[in-house]
Amino acid sequence: MKRLVAIALLAAGSAFSQTASKVDLARLDYGLAARALAPGVWVVEGANADFSPANGCNIINTGFIATGAGVVVINTGPSKRYGEQLRALIERTVREPIVQVIHLNLHPDYFLGNQAFADVPRLATDSTRAGMAREAKAYEDNLYRLCGDWMKGTEALLPTGTAMLGPLRLGGREMELREYRGHTDSDLVLIDKASGVVFAGGLVFAQRIPTTPHAQVGAWLGSLESFSALPLKTLVPSHGPVRADASAIGQTQRYLQWLDRRFTQAAEQGVEMNELLRAEVPAEFRGWAAFGTEYTRNVAHLYPRYEQAVLGGGKPAVNRP
Repeated sequence: MKRLVAIALLAAGSAFSQTASKVDLARLDYGLAARALAPGVWVVEGANADFSPANGCNIINTGFIATGAGVVVINTGPSKRYGEQLRALIERTVREPIVQVIHLNLHPDYFLGNQAFADVPRLATDSTRAGMAREAKAYEDNLYRLCGDWMKGTEALLPTGTAMLGPLRLGGREMELREYRGHTDSDLVLIDKASGVVFAGGLVFAQRIPTTPHAQVGAWLGSLESFSALPLKTLVPSHGPVRADASAIGQTQRYLQWLDRRFTQAAEQGVEMNELLRAEVPAEFRGWAAFGTEYTRNVAHLYPRYEQAVLGGGKPAVNRP
């Protein structure tokens, strides 16, 4: 199963229009652009796609917030080069020092840009820090294989400290960190109280098939139910377009609910993995970004658990909320 996970890592509502980055392949320039979502709050949007040389493995939405006492950076991207270009962009945009980096989960594009922030405190939950340490070498190898020269010089630099849950006050800015689980064992969400901008991390995907190498479907659905009660004005998923409403939460819920029903039924009927991959998928989901690769990974990551659960006489324990 671990080998399948490693292989897999390789391989509608009101929305803001997504800012297209102007990638320059010849110069290995990500063309990063900062878009203001509210006073003092910016998002830097990645491609709504799968990892590829064409996008430099940049498929993540990073962000930064000016507090008056320094800048908080939210995730650092998939490579050393990305991190350097992100830092230069922040320094062009805000006349405040960078004082903190927060990683919302353990996946590679959340922290492989850390070398550019080596002099800055970098925070994650203890669970995320342990996961990063465990997976770092595989992440480096996988992204090098996928995106080549974009990854030159990239080496995993781990967080330096533990992110504390609850209120986060810096300068004149009041924020909050909340922890959920399901997409990974520890999914942080950052809320900016004044603007209502919520950085949802990997908990929410917008118009994109969710990634599942560390997923627990039942726990994820339970977290989405709790998360949906939060007041928000702007939702920033880690993958997919920024939303001016909560519709992406519903998208993620619908997909996971369908996946759970489909996999449960298929396992009970003795359907083999290859048959499941050939079976019909609802048109809504087929139209989402990265369907061609990510759904295959979903099956590889999750379906064996459903098969094992049927053999054991129950629902996959790892999928219970």
